[in-house]
Parts: sequence; structure tokens; C-alpha cells
Amino acid sequence: AYTSPIPVKKTHLGNALSSEWTKIKSVRSTMWTLGIFLALVVGIGLLAAANTEPDDYADVPFTVPAFFGLILGQICLITLGVLVTSSEYGTGMIRTTFTASPQRYRVLAAKVVVFFVTAFVVSAGSILLVGLVTSSMNGGPGSGDLPWAGTVLKGGLYVSLLGVLALAVGSMLRHSAGAITAMLGLVLVPAILPAFLSIWESTVSLGEKMSDYNAINSLAKIFGAEGMDSPGGTSQLVLLVVVTAVALGVAFALLEKRDV
Repeated sequence: AYTSPIPVKKTHLGNALSSEWTKIKSVRSTMWTLGIFLALVVGIGLLAAANTEPDDYADVPFTVPAFFGLILGQICLITLGVLVTSSEYGTGMIRTTFTASPQRYRVLAAKVVVFFVTAFVVSAGSILLVGLVTSSMNGGPGSGDLPWAGTVLKGGLYVSLLGVLALAVGSMLRHSAGAITAMLGLVLVPAILPAFLSIWESTVSLGEKMSDYNAINSLAKIFGAEGMDSPGGTSQLVLLVVVTAVALGVAFALLEKRDV
């Protein structure tokens, strides 16, 4: 029997992770979106910190200036999350990907892991940087002693999960513009709609819940921003984890059933 001189190795998830890491670090969209994200979070955060006094941090953590940049920065991670999957469908390169790796679930799982780790490192790192600089600039007897390590973890986790949710939506819709529009609606509509729901008494409670759990107010709760209680946001984070898990489940199911 003929034996090929070329060594044949069984592929595994590590090969898919290596492939997806090569993709995400070599495309310009990653540099642009993450670069703008860092500019927004760090730039706006340090600008806000420079215009505050130690007394302003008596009841809020030193990372609260990063919240203002994350309001806009989360859009960058949402955009990148969509492009990680939908861009390959737009160019037709997804056919090459699935030819090289017929196990489609492995490809999507590798995309999720690589994107999540990248997004979390960048987001948590930027929040940590803002917190450290703010602490050095405004630390003093007038400032409080609120722990802010939790805001770094929860804040980075929240915006990274939003990006993973966008990745799942991009995989389901297979269209960059459509998926980005859908995610922007998911982020912005719940922040606007409560004002209209408060008009009718029967929908007031729904509006209040929507106000508590929309993306902007969820981040505000995580950072303990003005008008909110002390840093929290655990229930908002849990809800996002559940929604993201459901969306990923649907994305994996559709990936196996549909043609390329």
C-alpha cells in the first residue's frame, strides 16, 4: 500500500486558534477598531481625570473616568466582533476556511476564544491604565478608598461580551452592515425607549427594567457613576452572559445547518 511521505497530523482546536489569531492580527480592521477604542477610553478617561479633584472620588472608584470613554468605545468592539465572522462571508474566504477545517463548530469556537481574549485584554488594560493614572493624579485625603479592581474585571468583561454577542449576530446574519445595525439597535434602543414607555402607566415597569439593564446604564452601575449606587452591575452582567450564550448556541446550530 502507498504511504505518503508527507506527515499527516490530526488537527485540533489549537490549530484553529492559531489560524484565527493570524487572521485577527493581520487585518487592518483590527488595528483601526482597537486603536480607536484605546484612544476613546484612555483619551477621554484621562481628560476627565485631569478635570477632577480628589474630593470627586469620595464615593466613586478611580476608574470612573474610563466609563465615559467606554460609552463610545463599546461600539468599536461591537464592530470588530461582527467583522471577525461576517467579513469572511463578504469576501468569500469562508469557503477556504471551511475547506481547510471542515469542522465548522471548531472554527467558530476559535473565533470566539481569540476575539474574547483580545477584547478583554485590551478593554481591561485600558480601564486599569485610566484607574492607575487617575489614582496617582487625585489620590489624597479627600478621596475615598473604594476598591476598583472589580470595575476593571466587570467593565472589561461586559464590553468584551458585547463584542462576542456581535460576533454571534454576525455569524447568524452573515452581513456586516446588517449585523452592525442590529447590534447598534440592541445597544441604543433600550436606552431611548424607556422615555416613551413611561408615558403609559401599564408600561412604566417595563421601561424601568429596560432602563436598568440597557448597555449604558449597566456600565454606569458597574463603575458606580454619578446617580448610581456603589459599584455593582452583577445582575446586568449575568443577563448579558445568558443572552450571549443563547446567541452563540443559535449561531452554532445555524452554522451546521446552512450552506456556505
